[in-house]
Formats: sequence, C-alpha cells, structure tokens
Amino acid sequence: MTKTSPRTKAAATDGDADLSYEQALDELERLVAAMEGQQLPLDQLLHSYKRGAELLALCRGRLTAVEQQVRLLDGAELKAWEGPES
Repeated sequence: MTKTSPRTKAAATDGDADLSYEQALDELERLVAAMEGQQLPLDQLLHSYKRGAELLALCRGRLTAVEQQVRLLDGAELKAWEGPES
C-alpha cells in the first residue's frame, strides 16, 4: 500500500461525495486486502481503518438512499425480485 500525501488525503475525504458506490466499494475492498495481506505500520493501519470506516458509511448511506427510492417507486412496499426473465 502506498502512502498518500496530505493533499491527496484531503482530496479523498472532500471528494467522497463525488465517489460512486462502485468506486467506494472498490477502494474499500483494496483497503481490506492490503490490511489483511501486509504487515502495515500501526499509524498506516489506523489510517486505513479510518478510511475504511468512512467508505463503509458512504456505501451504507448510498444503499439506504436507493432502498428508500425503490420503496417510494413501489408504493412503500418492497417486492421480491423476480429477475429479468419474469
């Protein structure tokens, strides 16, 4: 895992609103893999954990927002997924 500059860190935090769900999930998966697969210094491990928590919150928020929109579109009642062939 490479170190990021303070400017990159600030941009990543400030730019989270611009991240798509897929981008946030991809970054989160890379962070988890790096944390699991490497012996990281404690400060870098803590930074990675904090960033992961931010990304997890962003993903959960996006999923909740989409779920609310689906409920609104379906008359406040989620229906079972029947797949594209139905």
